[in-house]
Amino acid sequence: MRRLSSRTMPGQDTMEPLERLLNLVGLLLEAPTPLTFEQIRETLEAYQGDNLDSVKRKFERDKDMLRAYGIPLEMTGTDVWDVEQGYTIRKERYYLPDIAFTPEEITALYLAAQSGSATTDAISGVRKLIYGVDGGVLTGSAGGPLAMESDTDQDRLMAAAAAASDRHAVRFGYRTAQGATSERTIDAFGVVFRSGRWYLVGHDRERDAIRAFRLSRVTSDLTDVGSGADPPEGFAAIEHVESAPWDAAGLPVAHVAFTPEAAVLAEGNITGATRERARDDGWIVLAVPAADPDTLGPLILQYGPEAEVLDPPALRDDVIARLEAVTRG
Repeated sequence: MRRLSSRTMPGQDTMEPLERLLNLVGLLLEAPTPLTFEQIRETLEAYQGDNLDSVKRKFERDKDMLRAYGIPLEMTGTDVWDVEQGYTIRKERYYLPDIAFTPEEITALYLAAQSGSATTDAISGVRKLIYGVDGGVLTGSAGGPLAMESDTDQDRLMAAAAAASDRHAVRFGYRTAQGATSERTIDAFGVVFRSGRWYLVGHDRERDAIRAFRLSRVTSDLTDVGSGADPPEGFAAIEHVESAPWDAAGLPVAHVAFTPEAAVLAEGNITGATRERARDDGWIVLAVPAADPDTLGPLILQYGPEAEVLDPPALRDDVIARLEAVTRG
């Protein structure tokens, strides 16, 4: 007669404690009515040993452990007459409610995530809270720091998020990268953080098209003008915002050529500027962090004809527009 080992002996519980607890939680969550110990024992193999006293002691230990972990395990009547008691885990007590934020809370979370450093667990967590699983009102790209342009007004960010959340339209003044100004009326659909900048995305009523507006270029407060249109089916705000190049540290990069003398000054005055190469004409090309083009543009203009923006095109256009504005003035 073959002798059974302890691993194959009937009734022996070889299941890991964590797996046993998870099975018990899953069973009680999905059961339509409270389950008695006998019903649990019939369903879960872990409680089907031959020694009933030992199984009961194990079940009591598991109950205590679940409650110690904060699982709301309850004992209640199995029917309206309360003739028999059973165990249940009510879903409304077990599952956390959906997280919803007011515009003020969104802004507070955003400010808490201000950092120009590499991504950390804390920043990743805040990014998930702000953006949500499916993007929500605020959306952002996976990489890059949660750092705001220095001249992005926090009140305007909050107003843009509120308008998108409430599906309202807003009116505001806007300056393009070329320096042209105009009044815009937008059905707000979403707010996007991408390549170090915040954008309001929505339907431009004057142009009858979806447009993205960089909040640092908004020249006035956002005025609520009432209910707006809903976004089209399948709309994703981030798809309407172009990305910018990023360096290995996660910051957008601009390439600027300087005369040798100006390059020395720029390396000392522009934080993070690094020398990349020398051109055939003797000018030095520097890689410059460009998270805030509206600040970088005026800084480059200080070097006058001894500096030339090579890329990105948006920064080059911004510098040209500023020069043209000075010439016209």
